[in-house]
Amino acid sequence: MNNELKEALEILGKERNISQEALIEAIESSLLTACKNHFGKADNCEVYIDKDTFEYSIIQKKEVVEEVEDPVLQISLTDAKMIDKTAETGDEIAFPIDSQKFGRIATQNAKGVIVQKIREEERNSLYREFFDHEHDIMTGTVHHFHEKNCIVNLGKADATLSETEQIKGEQLKTGQRIKVYLLEVKNATKGPRITVSRTHPDLVKKLFEQEVAEVKDGTVVIMAIAREAGSRTKMAVLSADQNVDAVGACVGVNGTRVNTIVEELGGEKIDIINWDENPAFLIENALSPSKVICVVADEDSREATVIVPDSQLSLAIGKEGQNARLAAKLTGYKIDIKSESQAEESGLLEELGMTEQAILEEEATEE
Repeated sequence: MNNELKEALEILGKERNISQEALIEAIESSLLTACKNHFGKADNCEVYIDKDTFEYSIIQKKEVVEEVEDPVLQISLTDAKMIDKTAETGDEIAFPIDSQKFGRIATQNAKGVIVQKIREEERNSLYREFFDHEHDIMTGTVHHFHEKNCIVNLGKADATLSETEQIKGEQLKTGQRIKVYLLEVKNATKGPRITVSRTHPDLVKKLFEQEVAEVKDGTVVIMAIAREAGSRTKMAVLSADQNVDAVGACVGVNGTRVNTIVEELGGEKIDIINWDENPAFLIENALSPSKVICVVADEDSREATVIVPDSQLSLAIGKEGQNARLAAKLTGYKIDIKSESQAEESGLLEELGMTEQAILEEEATEE
């Protein structure tokens, strides 16, 4: 092949992100297809391509026989001796094929094979590129809507944001740039089939990894996330460095870091709490912003009873039970919240050995 074709193939490879090996394989396949179309079969043909110059040669091998029955696979002894004087019956003789003698149909078929191979490799390359980002976030543009699904353009491919993966109440507009979480990437005949989400809890986690340097480098670890997309998220964090405040790092100066994420999520509230290996302390933190008098956690049954001041009961439970529900998701415990009065009436305070004086002292300490 001449230098112009070599350069053209190299440019094609770079533009479409196709490896040189794939291009060489495509050319080999096309030449073998041309041989098959020209001779009727190509079992005895081999293609050799120089990876540096892209120069190629086609070699056909035939068996030397006294009487030729299949001219594609066999050659007479007389004809063989014209190529190699030492040839004998039963030998295998190889000689080059002039591809320029291939007919128009064979050439067109060969061209079709190259185009098909390139398209196939381009699809595979695109699939691998997005598969590497599976379970990660990307920025896309709202392209159009199909029924209740939103089609998001990710640059080289479109992704589907289904109705169930859209934040409830969020009004997306055509042309709007949004961040999405890549749920799944599948290889399909027309290119990668990508499913994305705006409701997945890991979207919040990945946003903090992007926004907070301490999370990205592992200084601050996100231990658990519970989310009700579009409304509220609770996130427990732990610092690997005693000199770094995990919650403070995620919130940022004057709330700049967390506010950036809240804005991206359309105003969704985010509660950031300190992680604790002690389930009682973790549950207490998770019920923030409400105050807690006492937590009794059973690690075996994964159940906990929480006593809160009477004035804090509605805050601890939250609107429509959201605060308690998210705390349960975050900690993995079934949480039963009781007010101080309810606990006293049921005898729970006495059972726990908690006097009124002890409760007052604990409340005073918290204040």
